[in-house]
Amino acid sequence: MNDNTNVTRKPETPASDMALMPPVDVIEDAGGITLYADLPGVPKDRLSLLVEGDTLTIEGEVSLVAPEGMESVHAEVSLPRYRRVFKLSKELDANKVSAEFNQGALKLRIPKAEHAQPRKIEIAVA
Repeated sequence: MNDNTNVTRKPETPASDMALMPPVDVIEDAGGITLYADLPGVPKDRLSLLVEGDTLTIEGEVSLVAPEGMESVHAEVSLPRYRRVFKLSKELDANKVSAEFNQGALKLRIPKAEHAQPRKIEIAVA
């Protein structure tokens, strides 16, 4: 690991449950937020996205297999999992989350709830 690698661990969590915290970018626009997360070494079948109440959890298990007959003499990724938890604003519609995953790059789109969307107000002529 290097100085930029973050590890998540609660005080009561055993070392075997430790996980890397993937770096993310969150971009907000008028319609919602887009979250980009880097999860290198995680195949799609080992990626889990869970929305529970107002909490979004991203978990992925790293799958780095050395070719047959070879063994690793140095590895900078010493933890086999990524985990990141986000608290979602009440302005976001957690029921409409969409996700794309391509070669270790995750893109989540979470639109704003209808009540939080900008809307134009009609003006009546009196």
